[in-house]
Amino acid sequence: MTAISGYDDLGQFWRSVYGSSIEKDVEDLLNQIMPLYKLFHAYVRRKLKEKYGKEHFPSSGTIPAHLLGNMWAQEWNNIKDIVLPTNLSFDVTDTLQQKNYTAKQMFKLSEEFFTSLGLKEMTNTFWKKSILTKIKDKTMVCHASAWDFFKKDDYRIKMCTEITMEDLIVIHHEMGHIQYYQQYADQPIYFREGANPGFHEAVGDTLALSVSTPEHLKKIGLLKDYTPSNESSINFLMMSALEKLVFIPFSYVVDTYRWKLFSGKIKESEYNKAWWDMRCKYQGLSAPVSRSEEDFDPGSKMHIANAIPYIRYFVSHLIQFQFHEALCKAANYTGELHKCDIYKSPEAGRKMEAMLKLGSSKPWQDALEQLTGTRKLDAKSMLTYFKPLEDWLKNEMKNEDIDWKCPKKSNDTSNSPKVLVHFFLLLLTVLASLITLN
Repeated sequence: MTAISGYDDLGQFWRSVYGSSIEKDVEDLLNQIMPLYKLFHAYVRRKLKEKYGKEHFPSSGTIPAHLLGNMWAQEWNNIKDIVLPTNLSFDVTDTLQQKNYTAKQMFKLSEEFFTSLGLKEMTNTFWKKSILTKIKDKTMVCHASAWDFFKKDDYRIKMCTEITMEDLIVIHHEMGHIQYYQQYADQPIYFREGANPGFHEAVGDTLALSVSTPEHLKKIGLLKDYTPSNESSINFLMMSALEKLVFIPFSYVVDTYRWKLFSGKIKESEYNKAWWDMRCKYQGLSAPVSRSEEDFDPGSKMHIANAIPYIRYFVSHLIQFQFHEALCKAANYTGELHKCDIYKSPEAGRKMEAMLKLGSSKPWQDALEQLTGTRKLDAKSMLTYFKPLEDWLKNEMKNEDIDWKCPKKSNDTSNSPKVLVHFFLLLLTVLASLITLN
């Protein structure tokens, strides 16, 4: 189907929305991030060895993926208690629960952040028709999602909200989608989408960079007894790195793996080997147990199983920092980037609103330039944000090897993918064809 549409393969079709240079662009962006990632990887590896004993770790320097607290090792925040240098915590879950917050109150808190910037409030239909908590005795897909029904004021969120800080951040992410829908609602229907898919994912996350700061949490009464210090900054940045920094190489692997598969660069007899080769090369991870072509580990990721492009998340995790830096400048903030809170800045709001209203009516480079002053994706803002952590890690790890090695040979025990893998790949092809036709 992609050949009929004028594309060589499905990967080229998926990449087309970003422009012809996106393969090289994302590789260059990853290379910008890797020195910091390697420092952080080495620090986490050391803390895990202290916890579990170095005899449980391969001599290659990789980290067994199952030790990182997430099924895909895409985020490592569940091991924060092992790796944080001090016990300072900025998780306000207990406070939210002690104050008897409801799901709706958490959404209202998010709405108030948007309106403090002069952005739009949610519509009456949003509050009437959104599903904010799990419906009792009903089977639901609880993965949070935002919906534009392409009616005058019909925007909705479906979410099984729990009263946690994690869900408070998710709420801001989903509300970012709704804000984008509302802002470009007057565009012709063809342009009622993000400038590129990464933009849509980044809007709410950009505001969450302000919301999650200890300074902001104290300001809105959710964090008590906070005193700024170097130790608190390092703890805060490390928490952010466990979520955002480590996600960069993972998101790179998910789609570059598929691009190679679609173009035939990965042999059918090495589908699983190629997955773990790339996870080793870019993430510094190894499989918990011996794997072979009898397995198909990439298929455990929902986006791969459902043929959903993933590079949007790579893009969004970088441009949210570009957006954040630009909005902080608009708000006349001059301090360290990780402490910036644009709350109640109409200047920042106007800057963001002007970009959001464009939808996809102009090339994404134009939209990026309107907000940030540059037409290129760049990792510099993310590196600026994490600079205090990078300096701390360089001092902490100055006498240690921060690299890892990947095995030259596969640990395959079989050269023949089993029938299940063939069936899965056939299903993937059918799904991809349907997406192309649509």
